[in-house]
Amino acid sequence: MRPIRRGGRRVARAFSAVVCGCVVLAGCSDGYAQSQVDRPVAQTAPSQAKVADVRLAAGNPRQSGGVVAAGGEDAVYNYVPSVMLDGGRTRMWWCSQYGSAPPPGDDILYAEGPSADGPFTGPDGGAPAAVLSGAPGGFDGMHTCDPSVLRIGTTYFLYYTGAAGDHALGNAVGLATSQDGVHWTRAAGGRPILGPSHDVHRDNVYGAGQPSVVYLDGWYYLMFTDTTGKAAGWNGAGQFLVRSHDPAFSAGVEALGPKGFGPVPSTTASRERSIVDGFSADLTWSGALDAFVIAHETAEGTTLTFWTRDFTEQPYRPLVIGGDWKEGPGLVRRPDGHAPLDVAGPCDRVPLDVVRATGLDATGAPTGLRHFGLDVLDAKGCATPERTATTFDGLAMPSPERTMDLVRGGKLVRVDRRAVAVALAGQVTDHPVAPAAGFPLAARLRAEATVVQAEGRPLGVLLDRDILWGLPDTGIVAANDSAVVQIPPARWDGYPRASSLGG
Repeated sequence: MRPIRRGGRRVARAFSAVVCGCVVLAGCSDGYAQSQVDRPVAQTAPSQAKVADVRLAAGNPRQSGGVVAAGGEDAVYNYVPSVMLDGGRTRMWWCSQYGSAPPPGDDILYAEGPSADGPFTGPDGGAPAAVLSGAPGGFDGMHTCDPSVLRIGTTYFLYYTGAAGDHALGNAVGLATSQDGVHWTRAAGGRPILGPSHDVHRDNVYGAGQPSVVYLDGWYYLMFTDTTGKAAGWNGAGQFLVRSHDPAFSAGVEALGPKGFGPVPSTTASRERSIVDGFSADLTWSGALDAFVIAHETAEGTTLTFWTRDFTEQPYRPLVIGGDWKEGPGLVRRPDGHAPLDVAGPCDRVPLDVVRATGLDATGAPTGLRHFGLDVLDAKGCATPERTATTFDGLAMPSPERTMDLVRGGKLVRVDRRAVAVALAGQVTDHPVAPAAGFPLAARLRAEATVVQAEGRPLGVLLDRDILWGLPDTGIVAANDSAVVQIPPARWDGYPRASSLGG
């Protein structure tokens, strides 16, 4: 985060935090670190957390040979990326500022490459494209920054920080959707889906932003900064968490508090608990580790802090990805926001990789996106049947029948159409993976299978023995050539239900 730094063709914004007598700048995502010594140092063990003394073995440290991505010639800076492994490509969205993309303010750029080591180019093979810019008159009228991107089913969700101006109090989080990850439409009528709580007035007037979102068990988990939150540090540092079954967080919102998750009336409710004392963090879920992982910058590099599913315990000691850094890490994630499965060693090896800014440009803003990573070597992801099911959840692989098998809840759903399996999966492999290939076959999703919908109920597809499986979006319906049948709510409620095919 940071307050306002001038330079280049436009205003680069900031979030203010005073550390050791130095001002740490901040803005729409803001956190332009001056140096490692004037950043807030994140605490890895909040006082209310139980911390297990389990040390993970780590190895295979790696980093790219140089900068992997940058905007075109008139880009001012490059930082806070969201990185997705999607359809055999590594896709990346990040914050920059193009002179050719009005209005004058932060833009979100997009590029793709063969791996996290790049090279990254725009969708047409040229310079990275500005895919979301400010909407004059809106809460994000000048700045759009800090992307966090998911694909659930056939729909891409872009969560971002928006600001109406350089000195506007109360940055907020917005949402846009897309069918290709390049052309975006603002959701929620162009209004923010989360704003500052205004629990406390602090010198850091940044507000709420820097979102990171993960989809797990039908919940969208949204982690974010709010410098006005009650549980934020004296300088505004802190990471808060809300969740909902609705990607726009318009209903059924729960916030993480001192006693766990509980319902709140809105996404601006009081912030009672922070899970990391830091700015500009990123979140993922690792099935093999059965834990959430938060990547956040500390003096040593990118610290990886682990939390159990209910955020009651830190099950492992933190790990650190060392090397140069200047600004916020972006974890390399699957479309659902999960850490990728290492199909060569899925039970024990977990790759954890980040892309982060490593230098400053001529204006003093962060740039120089480079890739760093390591592997956890002893995850014990197949230690029990329950852990094995969690490790492989969301994997799609070839079946013995020249179709695709999708792993959900420790069982296989055989999917006739590869395109449908790919859309439903978090990760796809081109060969069967043991021990997931030995899971029992639960159902078969045939082409043109009947999809049912009722008032106030989500989409579901009726598979073997008329068991209702949830679907993430209508794009799956079209891809499977299925017809949607409207039924009474009582009939919908009467079907025996399985989990969602989309996670």
